[in-house]
Amino acid sequence: MTYHHSTSQSDTLYDGTQDEDFQRSYVDKDEWRDHPVHHRYIHGGFEGINTRFSFYFPSQEDYEQRFFQAVYPVQGSENAAQSQGEGVNNKIGFALSSGAYFVETNMGGASSDASLVYRASAAVAQYSRVKAVELFGSHRPYGYIYGGSGGGYKTISFMENTTGIWDGAVPFVIGTPMSIPNVFTVRVHAMRILKDKFPAIIDALEPGGSGDMYEGLNEEERQALEEVTQMGFPPKAWFAYQEIGDGALKVLAPAVMKADPSYFEDFWKDPGYHGSHLESSAVKARLQYKTVITEVIRPRKQGDSNTDATMNMGVDDAWKMLTEGEGTLPSFRLNSVPGSDAYLEGAFIHIVSGEAAGQKIPLGEFRGNVVSIGSAFGFYQSASSLDKVKVGDEIVLDNSDYLAIQTYHRHQVPSKDYTVWDQFSNEHGEPMYPQRPFLVGPAIVYSGAGSVQSGRFEGKMIVVQTLMDESAFPWMADWYSSKVKEALGEKLDDQFRLWYVDRSLHADSSSNDALDGLHIVNYVPALHQALRDLSAWVERGITPPASTNYKIVNGQVIVPPQVAERQGIQPVIMLSANGRERTEVSIGETVNFRAEIEVPPNTGKIVSAQWDFDGDASFPIESKIRYANEEGSKAVVEAAYAFSQAGTYYPVLRAASNREGNKNDIYTQVLNLCRVRVVVIGG
Repeated sequence: MTYHHSTSQSDTLYDGTQDEDFQRSYVDKDEWRDHPVHHRYIHGGFEGINTRFSFYFPSQEDYEQRFFQAVYPVQGSENAAQSQGEGVNNKIGFALSSGAYFVETNMGGASSDASLVYRASAAVAQYSRVKAVELFGSHRPYGYIYGGSGGGYKTISFMENTTGIWDGAVPFVIGTPMSIPNVFTVRVHAMRILKDKFPAIIDALEPGGSGDMYEGLNEEERQALEEVTQMGFPPKAWFAYQEIGDGALKVLAPAVMKADPSYFEDFWKDPGYHGSHLESSAVKARLQYKTVITEVIRPRKQGDSNTDATMNMGVDDAWKMLTEGEGTLPSFRLNSVPGSDAYLEGAFIHIVSGEAAGQKIPLGEFRGNVVSIGSAFGFYQSASSLDKVKVGDEIVLDNSDYLAIQTYHRHQVPSKDYTVWDQFSNEHGEPMYPQRPFLVGPAIVYSGAGSVQSGRFEGKMIVVQTLMDESAFPWMADWYSSKVKEALGEKLDDQFRLWYVDRSLHADSSSNDALDGLHIVNYVPALHQALRDLSAWVERGITPPASTNYKIVNGQVIVPPQVAERQGIQPVIMLSANGRERTEVSIGETVNFRAEIEVPPNTGKIVSAQWDFDGDASFPIESKIRYANEEGSKAVVEAAYAFSQAGTYYPVLRAASNREGNKNDIYTQVLNLCRVRVVVIGG
């Protein structure tokens, strides 16, 4: 199976010195600002090209001759950090508190030139050094980049394709060249099949549960859950199944449809495809519903192209920029609609009569008998053609393509280093399903990042990956680590670290949702610590903590329970209720909680431990920490609590460590949590 075109690392590393696109810089704003912290703000760009930048400089006394440059998943904004305000997610405040100035750029904006994304970013980095010299005198600032998800692809590409620009990088929640669309297809397939089984699956995985998430499933449901688990989806992340949803698949689907249009026909008729079996769940869920437009409802107010979407560059939301313009689109009132049990996710509106006949429009949602237009990559370039849609036009609501894409990964078996695809091969190592003539994933990665990962780079790198990532499966960081090891050999530890963070999903933001607060922690403090450790490694030769130890079993990354063996930088908690993971008590009966907390060697001190007993995720009770050693790296905390109402509770202990033992440094409180089950029986 082949790629669309060459996607490999450039043979000649880019240094930007002779690039004619970036020889004429300009500054159109230079001022002191006090929000979110006191800094000097410089905005500008390069003449003749759509590359813009923002620099945020500290005062002279706070500057330590380095910069941090954020790399976002999607090109488009050089002002995204300004929307993040105060708190741990404040990129500007973190950089300045670390003695660095902060750099961000629109990376050249949308372009058909795949190399522009790293050329523009490199030009901005180099020009920031020019301004730093003007402000602080002659020196060469050390430069570090970091980015997650799609920004992780870019961060790695920037390091692998340039020389002399950045001294180190922290890619986080990273994928592989085969991630898109396959992480989404396998997940959405499982979610459609398992739709009403998640409460039982979650209960089995919770503390004190049976541990058997397959119990009570029929054969098709079991196969779907096994398939997604062996592909790497972390089962504990199913607690958030309603929040996770379909992710970016609806937006990405048209790109796959354009790249491989015949697949969506073959799926329904050719042997070996799920849709060719008359008794398959796909056939049963297929919808081709005919109806008629009775009213075209135009929006009252045209959307503003300068929307908040361009400022939202979180790793879990930046793809939504691709749907910009949604507010300008009409809705359609229909003379009849499908039943409430119809599977409408990812469906399209096919116009089959009238002037607009032949158009294929993504379906959004129904409100009564009014249907809105949904999101899809590249669709809005032709949105003006919707003016042709008129009352009386016949349409078909069709989910065929979205059902088909949900098993696309079965027909995209890559090279043998992607072991999670082994489940789709027979005992002879041959694919069990028909294979498409090319792999879509590497081409998508190349178009967004400028290359696919090779593992060859200059400088130093710390990768931060989460163990409950629903979109960049944990094993994917190991795949890249193996590429780096191939390139560096015995010098791996001189340039590279991989730290896994438990109890975190994909998003690089804090959540106010109580469900999230009781299950996950924000990994951004660990990311911040990685940046500080990286700069100390590069500038002063201070060796960072060791990589996390782990093994991979059937697509799942397994870490040792003992912190000394696990390594990395995250504290580990062992919590019990009345000495067990699950306990049953009566109303008003005291439950004794005890936890042992430990941080990996030389990673700091335990600085806080907070309890949440009632499930509102406010963590109102600050626990007294009893240290078990002089360093403060081991501790015991205890609490007693009585529940006043019957029910099942999941008390949570959340703990934080800090490298310097400083509980007031909001940016580097490395978090973890642990849960137990308490069943309270009524009188």
